[in-house]
Amino acid sequence: MFNVTAVIAEELIRKAQEEGKFDDLEGMGQPLAPDEAANLPPELRMAYRILKSSGHLPPDILEEKEITCAIDLLEHMDDEQERYRQVQKLNVMIMQMNERRNRPVTLDSSSDYYRRIVEKVRLAEERFGNPDKGHQ
Repeated sequence: MFNVTAVIAEELIRKAQEEGKFDDLEGMGQPLAPDEAANLPPELRMAYRILKSSGHLPPDILEEKEITCAIDLLEHMDDEQERYRQVQKLNVMIMQMNERRNRPVTLDSSSDYYRRIVEKVRLAEERFGNPDKGHQ
């Protein structure tokens, strides 16, 4: 079947090549960035790209961003009581996400950051007590 659109597009591309419009493009000669939607089924890739480019992300990605933001805020928090409350909120967020996904989301327990958070929570529990123990 004769496709007029394809013929016009090919002609415009050929003309642009002859005029040198594709010379000196940014990233020329460099490998393409990996397709971040490659792991999605083909029928969902376009929808994902449209949502992402319009600033909308899937709920799972938004949840991960919220958790990452909460972890970053914890590192800069000075008030130990508030830090302890925020860690509890973070635990609830992670638990809820785990339940929705039916798989765990874990922090790397071997990282220095993880050890520092655990130590700060332990110090807060020693200083202020563990409120969960009082409710049992």
